[in-house]
Amino acid sequence: MRRITFKRILRSRSTENFSGIPYVMTLLNCLLSAWYGLPFVSPNNILVSTINGAGAAIESIYVLIFIIFAHRKEKSKILGLLTFVIAIFSIVAFVSLFALHGQSRKLFCGLAATIFSIIMYASPLSIMRLVIKTKSVEFMPFFLSLFVFLCGTSWFVYGLLGRDPFVAVPNGFGCGLGAVQLILYAIYRNNNHQGEPKKACGIGGENSLEMNEKEKQYQNGLKTSNSNSLNNGHSQV
Repeated sequence: MRRITFKRILRSRSTENFSGIPYVMTLLNCLLSAWYGLPFVSPNNILVSTINGAGAAIESIYVLIFIIFAHRKEKSKILGLLTFVIAIFSIVAFVSLFALHGQSRKLFCGLAATIFSIIMYASPLSIMRLVIKTKSVEFMPFFLSLFVFLCGTSWFVYGLLGRDPFVAVPNGFGCGLGAVQLILYAIYRNNNHQGEPKKACGIGGENSLEMNEKEKQYQNGLKTSNSNSLNNGHSQV
């Protein structure tokens, strides 16, 4: 659940290495899906509209929190992406209202919702890359991955039953991507070193090098001491 992630962000007052891209893209997906489900766009899809409308409100809160606690570079990136999201939704809503009617309106809004739903599901790919690189799942919360899988699966089934490709196709993609995230979590869940090389205590490790350096210093000290003793002995003779 995202609430767990944001509890950590609020507690530490920092977004750390969490990515804000999935939250902004989820906001766009919820807005477009809610618009697609409206009766004058897609009849008999009010459930899609109400659920995604609630999702858009929740995601707006998440994005706001992320912007508040993100560092300057990340904050600028998320604000720019949020501007893009608002612009895309405004264009889709304006065109569908004033330029299209009937089936063409449904097709246009459905395609827009499908494209950006797939982008939303693909947005955690950067985090998945980080997981593989660092061999740690610290910044890919389990419950987030689980609910991506469950959400994608449930909406995929809903789309199949309703014979609505604009619901089934993107959520089928999300179901598969959620499954990949869960597989990665299962593989790397016990790694706590976040990809850092282990410090070996034996040959070739840092401790071994430190011991060798100390041994060299000790031997050099003995040589210096013996040399001084010999010089003192010669001077006394």
